Amino acid sequence: MALVYFEREGKTLNVNAGQNLRKLAQANGVSLYRGINKLINCRGQGLCGTCLVEVYAKNPVDLNPRTGMEEQQLKDYTNPYLRLACQVRVHGNIQVKTQPVEFMEPQMGLVAPPLVSGD
Repeated sequence: MALVYFEREGKTLNVNAGQNLRKLAQANGVSLYRGINKLINCRGQGLCGTCLVEVYAKNPVDLNPRTGMEEQQLKDYTNPYLRLACQVRVHGNIQVKTQPVEFMEPQMGLVAPPLVSGD
């Protein structure tokens, strides 16, 4: 068993090891998505980056290493705690910060880029 603490929501879940973080969040009323991304996302395939979270674990074995999909989506970021919830498997106690807006940048498709005038 493992504990998953969702920081913004103040919610702690007691879960079985190996469970998917995105599925856990959804099943327990924790919103991973902002705005239109609640409807438009890749449904857990690791393709869009809209389920971006920060995950803190005391021990590296408490969650799986980043997947190839995550490495591709997060290649422009230096924060080692950023993960895609859909790619995270929980193996021990972790703390999760959902919707880390400070990292939602245009290159991830989460914020609309400025319009360029043709003048």
